[in-house]
Amino acid sequence: MAFFCYMVECQDGSYYTGWTIDPVRREKQHNQGAGAVYTRLHRPVHLVYVEELPDRSSAMKRERAIKRLNHDQKFNLVK
Repeated sequence: MAFFCYMVECQDGSYYTGWTIDPVRREKQHNQGAGAVYTRLHRPVHLVYVEELPDRSSAMKRERAIKRLNHDQKFNLVK
């Protein structure tokens, strides 16, 4: 099973980072209000970055690393 670290861009230009096994489904969940509280308040969101990782632990570590980046660094990552 593949795991993914992903970023969505929110309506206000901010980024939300998470991990999942199905990035497209997760984007839909965020837009339907079933995702994180942050994305519920900043809808709509669109998927801007997906990285496949070999296991859940790696996906969670990558998520933490991306969350530590500032906005400009995240912007450069999704370019």
